[in-house]
Amino acid sequence: MSEVEETIKRITGHKGVIGVIVVNSEGIPIRTTLDNSTTVQYAGLIHHLTSKARSTVRDIDPQNDLTFLRIRSKKHEIMIAPESDYMLITIQNPAAV
Repeated sequence: MSEVEETIKRITGHKGVIGVIVVNSEGIPIRTTLDNSTTVQYAGLIHHLTSKARSTVRDIDPQNDLTFLRIRSKKHEIMIAPESDYMLITIQNPAAV
């Protein structure tokens, strides 16, 4: 099993995790544990939001960069770990944690 598969398996094993999505630098999903329509919706919207957040951080301090983004709503908590060539998105139910 590849390192990516092991990491996804470890993350999905945590209590409350609904799904994990890995997208490339262009926001195209390359690995997911969710259905196709949900994956495409999350990948597109989160990629756009992460780009805006990274831009905001750099506008405030050009020497800084976005390393992690966490969004919590009434239903879900979305954790985003952006890297240079991919982005890891984890969706979980905060009530189950």
